[in-house]
Amino acid sequence: MLPREDYIRMSLETNLFFGRIMKEHLIFMEAAFMIKDSNHILEADNLKEDMEKLLMEIVSISNGILSEEVLNSGELITPITLESEEISNFYTGICIDTNITKLEMNLRSNPEFCFTPEIEQEVYNINDRAITLVSAVINLKERILNKLSNCKIFINLYHLLIDHILREARLYLKTLMKLQNPSRDKNKETILEQEIFWNTIMEEHALFIRGLLDPTEVELFNTSNDYANTFKDLVEEANEDKPSIPELTEESLEATVGIRNFKREGTEGLINCQIKAMAYPLLGDHILREANHYIRILNSFMQC
Repeated sequence: MLPREDYIRMSLETNLFFGRIMKEHLIFMEAAFMIKDSNHILEADNLKEDMEKLLMEIVSISNGILSEEVLNSGELITPITLESEEISNFYTGICIDTNITKLEMNLRSNPEFCFTPEIEQEVYNINDRAITLVSAVINLKERILNKLSNCKIFINLYHLLIDHILREARLYLKTLMKLQNPSRDKNKETILEQEIFWNTIMEEHALFIRGLLDPTEVELFNTSNDYANTFKDLVEEANEDKPSIPELTEESLEATVGIRNFKREGTEGLINCQIKAMAYPLLGDHILREANHYIRILNSFMQC
């Protein structure tokens, strides 16, 4: 069973990472719906606002609790998150609560923090509310994917992208359900299962980048295509009979560091109006943070 300290810390770190990811998924969907589907625009915006309120509450109690490792990883925010939000708000007209990001900039770790039963109960209640909220997000994504697959709706997002963000939401929900399990069992997915999941996510990020670039951005197109093939090979390697886990982890880390740097440069290029693409900076910062998250996971595997 997870000790109280680990339960509280893991819960807050999970919600801060995935909660921001979910609210940005809703922004991406809201910006992509057609005017005729104003009901879906409103639903996505309401869920986004609910997620922002929950995130603000979580940030307000997180100071001193989070680990230095997570705070320094760049998975919660990056140095360009705030600017990415501000520019994306300008482009889309969608309200983005940047106060969450500003407050997160001031979060610190405190080894002497006192993990009380009262905080544990508060975090338990937050997890329960997050479960309800992410379940609603999953429901929206499932409905839109079903409509899209049956040509009942048009949205300026790939079918694969909707499926992609649906899988991430299901992982968030699964993680929360495990944390809320009365036994709080430490058992989790194997290293191989996690690497297959995140290497697939990285592969699809590369495919999305490739598909959103202007046709004139040939060099960036080729680079993203190369990364897509690299991660596709890693997924295939992982699915082989008895793969070498340490070797796969090392290869995955090298590839993820590479694509992380590529994403960071691309996001900075969007901010500075130096890259032609059907994308706004928040999309770039979003996938940059996911790469940072995966790098932290891989580094933990390397220490096993």
